[in-house]
Amino acid sequence: MKKDSSSTVKVIPLGGLEQIGMNMTAFQYEDSIIVVDCGLSFPSDDMLGIDLVIPDITFLKQNISKVKAFFITHGHEDHIGALPYILKDLNIPIYATKLTMGIIDHKLKEHNLTKSVKRKVIKYGQSVNMGPFRVEFIRTNHSIVDAASLAIFTPAGTIVHTGDFKIDYTPVFGDSVDLQRFGEIGKKGVLALLCDSTNANRPGFTSSERTVGRTFDTIFSEHKSQRIIVATFASNVDRVQQIINTACKCGRKVVVEGRSMVTIIAIAQQLGYINIPDGTLIDIEQLKNYSDEQTVIITTGSQGESMAALSRMASNIHKKVSIKPGDLVIFSSSPIPGNEKAVSKVINDLCVKGAEVIFQDTHVSGHACQEEIKLLYSLLRPKYAIPVHGEYRHRMAQADIAKNLGMPKENIFMINSGDVLELGQEKAGVVNKVQHGGVLVDGLGVGDVGNIVLRDRQNLSQDGIIIVVLTLEKHSNQLLAGPDIVSRGFVYVRESENLMDEANCIVQDAVLDCLDKGVGDWSRIKNVIRDSLGDFLWKKMKRSPMILPIIMEVDL
Repeated sequence: MKKDSSSTVKVIPLGGLEQIGMNMTAFQYEDSIIVVDCGLSFPSDDMLGIDLVIPDITFLKQNISKVKAFFITHGHEDHIGALPYILKDLNIPIYATKLTMGIIDHKLKEHNLTKSVKRKVIKYGQSVNMGPFRVEFIRTNHSIVDAASLAIFTPAGTIVHTGDFKIDYTPVFGDSVDLQRFGEIGKKGVLALLCDSTNANRPGFTSSERTVGRTFDTIFSEHKSQRIIVATFASNVDRVQQIINTACKCGRKVVVEGRSMVTIIAIAQQLGYINIPDGTLIDIEQLKNYSDEQTVIITTGSQGESMAALSRMASNIHKKVSIKPGDLVIFSSSPIPGNEKAVSKVINDLCVKGAEVIFQDTHVSGHACQEEIKLLYSLLRPKYAIPVHGEYRHRMAQADIAKNLGMPKENIFMINSGDVLELGQEKAGVVNKVQHGGVLVDGLGVGDVGNIVLRDRQNLSQDGIIIVVLTLEKHSNQLLAGPDIVSRGFVYVRESENLMDEANCIVQDAVLDCLDKGVGDWSRIKNVIRDSLGDFLWKKMKRSPMILPIIMEVDL
């Protein structure tokens, strides 16, 4: 592709820079836009009742005629999870590697979108021409098979987006990262590098996935007489492969439990990404036919998720598996930041039931540490650095790496979601800002729960609700019935009769005072009820429940 030294390309992140998750970045050259990844994030503790958070794509909808395609780096939820929701508003083709596309296909099937969405599987080294862009998929390693970095060739220069990556010279499945191709691209000149920052504050190299396999061999040989339960990420096909390899060596049958785990292993098996010898897998119903030392259960729930299979086993609500003294439970993952409490609770519940729990040295990260990031920078030698994927501290750590490698400070961009970063050979900088943020998904509703509804839910969860019901006569505005007070989540009414009687008197006095003064405006009466009852309850209880007055009108 012929380079034009005067032209510029825009990088517009719509998520993935303030937190781990919700990764989505748009690249714009003149009238063409391509989008890399389309991920979700999981709700924080204060997002009560929310299932998922997806990126705000207002900018893409406003420029819908310019948006050409999605290019997906790998099959984790924080990179593909928002696709079924966003494709309903933005139906454009998807390009991804084989396993990634297999997982996307399953998602689209659940949302009845398979017929309407165009999808194309891309091999490593293959390029896709899309208007002024040419996008090449480069082999990398990660904690899910078939991860890819993207080289985006534009007339303004080449941009490399690493996706999530690490450098694993001995991967369980497939080949090692294509460092040679990174080197070739680097020799021709790279305008900018968007690099994974998750482990940028960790020195050294990330260990190879195979080291976990050797750990499993040791653990299994030391616990020959116990039933073994291993919890890991559903998407970590290589980890599951290694557990199965060790189980086969020890002559154990394997049960796969947890909906997402069963789904991904089925897809991986169908596409040839996992090798399970015949007769190894058994159905969970068949567990009773084997003694404890003959079985291994691979399950979801390594992050302490309340409804995942392991959590249900730990709290005795799993229909098929009960934890018993002597069981060995292996946590083959590290807690994602924010999940530590939930994981700790599950470990405690397991220990109370007499299980032995192992959670050290049974996991390696899927993300590059400092030395791997340095190697990539050295191969690509980018003009500009744009640390992505991580919280601010992770991205800052990567910015320091780039600085230490000799990159000028002004060429390192710590941008935020919504920033429009314009890059050219001569100059670069943030030139604009577009609408961005999280759209909340609650059940089937997408975006219908906003900050006001969330605030109401928080208030309800903290102090409960009081409903005041009264009936007025239509013409004379006389009080015919009530006020009746109903309380939920505030106090236990049977034990607080005196308080509720006092509250009733306060409301009655306030309403009668309004009516005596000839106030006929219902909204004013409701405000008076809220204020007077709110003041009384705060003085008495130091609590502020939500107060909901309801006025009914009767025509006698």
